[in-house]
Amino acid sequence: MTAHATGDERNPPRDQPLSAAAAVEQDFNPLQHLIHQRLRERGWSYGEVARRGGLPRSTVYTLATTRNLARPPRPATLDGLAKGLDLPVSAVRAAAAQSTGLHYYDEAPAEREHAGDPERDLLIASIDELTPEDRRHVAALVESLRNRASQEPADG
Repeated sequence: MTAHATGDERNPPRDQPLSAAAAVEQDFNPLQHLIHQRLRERGWSYGEVARRGGLPRSTVYTLATTRNLARPPRPATLDGLAKGLDLPVSAVRAAAAQSTGLHYYDEAPAEREHAGDPERDLLIASIDELTPEDRRHVAALVESLRNRASQEPADG
């Protein structure tokens, strides 16, 4: 039995069982999954996505292969990646945020009653200072509070 290295980063080796390829993909973070799914759909390489988005190939490769992102990529990088993948920027931003344990909300809340709230401003401003693990804890706490609020009976 011989191994065949093609250097093609778009598809798993032909002799690799589909279940093994699927198992590898289960370990992908949401951004990796989005990138690899699009590469398969369009038959593109990292280089093609980089060229289309005006990014270095190494940036696309790093985002596609790095399991644990310490923080979301810069907005300009996400814009270029979205262009390169031919996807809405909001989809790429949401996947990048989820990959770091954050939640991304594309639309601003309709209500502006919280404008100037110092506790809210502190929470938003300090998010980048937290470790990825701490952000996951905060996100879990927020999600728990939101779920609890949605399950409480409405007054009145």
